Amino acid sequence: MKHVAVIGAGTMGNGIAHTFAQSGFKVNLIDISDASLKRGMDTIAKNLDRMVAKEKITEADKAETLANITTFTTTEDGVKNVGLVVEAATENVDLKLKIFKQLSDVCPEDTILATNTSSISITQIAAVTNRPDKVIGMHFMNPVPIMKLAEIIRGYNTTDEVTNTIMELSKTLGKVPVEVNDYPGFVANRILMPMINESIETLYNGVAGVNEIDTVMKLGMAHPMGPLQLADFIGLDVCLSILEVMYNGFKNPKYAPCPLLVNMVRAGKLGVKSGEGFYDYSESRKAENVSKQFS
Repeated sequence: MKHVAVIGAGTMGNGIAHTFAQSGFKVNLIDISDASLKRGMDTIAKNLDRMVAKEKITEADKAETLANITTFTTTEDGVKNVGLVVEAATENVDLKLKIFKQLSDVCPEDTILATNTSSISITQIAAVTNRPDKVIGMHFMNPVPIMKLAEIIRGYNTTDEVTNTIMELSKTLGKVPVEVNDYPGFVANRILMPMINESIETLYNGVAGVNEIDTVMKLGMAHPMGPLQLADFIGLDVCLSILEVMYNGFKNPKYAPCPLLVNMVRAGKLGVKSGEGFYDYSESRKAENVSKQFS
């Protein structure tokens, strides 16, 4: 289990790879293109540089972490001889089913298959494999190297042995694992997403503005980040996807995405990743903010 594969070099995937590698694991990072892998590795290097600057790690620690990661553009090559695969691809059920069906065919038979899905049924994913007893949810929080929680989700057929193995492994990563059962949204997003959605509804209905809503929740409820800012950070497309999974899973109107959220995603206003969501993250606005700091 000291050799793992991570599928997807995006925000969550590179964070998961970083965390495993920094904890001494050999990591095979898999994505469909060299360009995606380069972006992922560049992000890991920048995040390690920040840790060096804050004296949380040394230059030698950084070099060792990067040396622990090998990149691959083919899944079959990347999963040879690994004890665990963590899938961190886009939150799309058809894509995840396709990936797990392939993993089932090419991974060693004793390899545990984990998914970082934030809402999709582990049982549904496991059903397309030849080892549903070895499929589990391993839901990390963003940014992965910093956030302590790991939500460990048992599918209907996941064994106690596999669950206990992943719970203990999560502790070696410095995480606090919490075991939950397989229902739409699990625990974290079943509670968080309705709050974010209601915040968007509050804005949509003209009750208050973006800054006002976030300020109420930060100062009144002691949240470190307002719900609209957090939605930008998560990605509005991801929020919409999770709400749709819960709405379809529970058939309950309280999970129906706000029309404003739907329209923003259609318009490509996805939050930090697109440069604009409820807040403006464009380079011009960044420059403006820096100027204000020194004026």
